[in-house]
Amino acid sequence: MEPVSLQDYVRALDPASLPRVLRVCSGVYFQGSIYEISGNECCLSTGDLMKITHIGLQKVVCKDPETGQTMELAPDFQGLFSPITSPQSYGTLEELVSAATQHSRKLPICFMSTHRITTEARTVTEAQPLKLEAVEMHHGTYYARCVLGTGVQQAFLHLPLSQKGCFWELKLGDPQTLLQVLQDPALRDGPLTCPVLPWHFLTLRPEYEVEAIMHLRRTIVKIPSTLEVDVEDVTASSQHIHFIQPMLLSEALARGGPFPLSTEILEVPEGPCPFLSPWVGCLQKGQKLCIQGLASPPWRFLASTKGRKVPRHFMISGAYQGKLRRRPREFPTTFDLLGALQPGRPLRVAVTKDCEVDGLETPGFTSLAMGDRLEVLGTGQALGAQERDIEVLVCQRLSDQTGEEEEEDGEEEDQEQILLPLYFPGSFVEELRDGRRYSLQDLTAQFSLPCEVKVVAKDTSLPVDPLPSFPGLRLEEKIMEPFFVVSLDSNPEMCFEIPPRWLDLTVVEAKERPSQPAGPLPIATVEELTEAFYYRLRKLSAFESQTPPPRPPKSKSLDRQKKPGRKVKDAQSFQVLEWQEPALLPKPKTKTLPMVRKDRSKLCNEVSGHKKGPRPTQPIRQDTDDGHDYEEILEKFPKTL
Repeated sequence: MEPVSLQDYVRALDPASLPRVLRVCSGVYFQGSIYEISGNECCLSTGDLMKITHIGLQKVVCKDPETGQTMELAPDFQGLFSPITSPQSYGTLEELVSAATQHSRKLPICFMSTHRITTEARTVTEAQPLKLEAVEMHHGTYYARCVLGTGVQQAFLHLPLSQKGCFWELKLGDPQTLLQVLQDPALRDGPLTCPVLPWHFLTLRPEYEVEAIMHLRRTIVKIPSTLEVDVEDVTASSQHIHFIQPMLLSEALARGGPFPLSTEILEVPEGPCPFLSPWVGCLQKGQKLCIQGLASPPWRFLASTKGRKVPRHFMISGAYQGKLRRRPREFPTTFDLLGALQPGRPLRVAVTKDCEVDGLETPGFTSLAMGDRLEVLGTGQALGAQERDIEVLVCQRLSDQTGEEEEEDGEEEDQEQILLPLYFPGSFVEELRDGRRYSLQDLTAQFSLPCEVKVVAKDTSLPVDPLPSFPGLRLEEKIMEPFFVVSLDSNPEMCFEIPPRWLDLTVVEAKERPSQPAGPLPIATVEELTEAFYYRLRKLSAFESQTPPPRPPKSKSLDRQKKPGRKVKDAQSFQVLEWQEPALLPKPKTKTLPMVRKDRSKLCNEVSGHKKGPRPTQPIRQDTDDGHDYEEILEKFPKTL
């Protein structure tokens, strides 16, 4: 096949014959973008091969041959087109008129001349359509009254019937749709008429978008048919050519199989790998991998080590088979206590350091001492000194007795209930009497995260399980993410899991058929993470939805420093408006706080009481006026300077 322009080749191409293989005979390069312009390919080198898989009509350019004006038509244009045919030629206009009257055809008729016609008024170029409307006599000579052009640009000509030339009568064919006209090779460049368009005669030039596969192009290449490049059809001699088409692991995931799939690495993502595992060094260009399929289950747990100056971070698969035991949790604030409270599960903690509440700032709240034991009951609303509702944590102070002794004496004596603001910076540790050994799935199903655990039995399916060597782990969060189970072609025993979202390798499908493993694959279910990647995971949307702890109220002492003359009102005790305990939480054996108290003084005495004795709190100072006139130091200070 001789080289032709890409536009002519695509216009003559039958979509039923696809795919077709083309060779670029003369390349083209658009300066300003090496690869794409508006999403289309714009750089083709001489000798490139491409396999056309699909062509799509983008638009049709409609042109008036008389004036050269153009307009664009959408592919779904609903107008009908009639082709203009020329079955016979005539030597003079008189022969054209005689033939029309003999076949009982009435005027007007359309015709064109293959030669240029020159008159006193103007010149008619060759192949320019004319409309013969009538035959008139002037000074004893018969003339044909003709119309040239359309609309306001019409021009009338009077041509003698004896005018010689080569005249072709133009006849209108059957109306056809736009797509029918474009698919008919006989009407490809011929003149047409359309009643809904403002021109009598027009030509159509379609523009297509070509989708092709090229060597080492990961995606389908889109090429406009108007690209000025010559191509040659080499389909017959290119049956043995295999186009290498790269793909990302994320694309293989979206494709959904079939698995297992043999691949070869073409490119590794730039930057440090998020995993600190031995198999990371094997991910190099040219390494052959076998994608076995999707890992099951799809969830993972983020965990950090405890008891070390520099914590290490791990991602643990839901298929981990080690045994875990719960460890007491630590809570730096009362807000953390509220987050750990679960329905139906009592939460008891011990205070690990003295925590004193400023009585002037927060009257009605109780200070805590190291060794105090509390049981968290729920949340409530307290009325503060400035008549503002403050959310508080309602707790019950427990005795120093053990759990069994407490149950025996609990019915005889009521325990004290105290209020703690959610911004209270305390220090608590959980009282835990649970020696059971849990699997990872059972533990996370019964208890909320975060959770403190100790791995007491390693996963025997792993060659090396690093988790039992740590004194404690903190299970931070559960994430859902698809992973591929991947094995090395050179070492089928090394099997690991790769998340396409975070380690998106560029691979190409290999010709070799994947080998079937003899037994179950040993999969690494524990992966150590880099510190940067761990904190990147903590910034996901699931973590951003967590509400921050409340801010403490503004200090009144700062207000008094800014405004020395302002007097502080008498501090009022807090009033508990209401409090809620979580659903299914066992009711305490002691009495609950009243919903509404009319007498605030009684409530203050009731909350501040403690069977061990009163705890030291800062006295509430009130402004008094005893008649003394004190000197203002700030007034004399500038004089000393």
